[in-house]
Amino acid sequence: MGKIKVTDCEIAGLYVIEPAVFGDSRGYFMETYNYNDFKEAGIDASFVQDNQSSSVKGVLRGLHFQIHYPQDKLVRVIRGEVFDVAVDLRKGSATYGRWHGEILSAENKKQMYIPKDFAHGFVVLSEEAEFAYKCTDFYHPDDEGGIAYNDPEIGIHWPVPEDMELIMSPKDRAWGSLAEFTQTYRQ
Repeated sequence: MGKIKVTDCEIAGLYVIEPAVFGDSRGYFMETYNYNDFKEAGIDASFVQDNQSSSVKGVLRGLHFQIHYPQDKLVRVIRGEVFDVAVDLRKGSATYGRWHGEILSAENKKQMYIPKDFAHGFVVLSEEAEFAYKCTDFYHPDDEGGIAYNDPEIGIHWPVPEDMELIMSPKDRAWGSLAEFTQTYRQ
């Protein structure tokens, strides 16, 4: 191993990954994903789809998940900076409803591995950001789920300055609470 540093989070199965970066006067090189290195670190996932988005400062996307076709995700920022959040929605988990947040940026090159049955979202802190992620299942548009980003039961501490106006889709503004999700899907 040695090409990646994997740090456990306080929520089992959720990891922060730092790839080894090899730089010189020309720039840098890094492997953002190597199946063998990830498997050796205990992350055995087969990714089937890559996605990328571009957003301006203040855009908040999430908290999203797929209901019947859950996805593991490997997320990173290739330009700019975001605060990335994962919320544990695993039925019977000791950390159900708990969240972890991490600053991901083009500069720090950190990634977050988010296992199945987690809600995921991020807010853009830089003027613009490009966000890229791998998924272990395909996107199913009729299978979307979400939870309100500001649900007090979850209590995410978004590092948003008071003068920053959040930019959200109507769908993201309309998601329900963790309690509603629990009643509907986790009985």
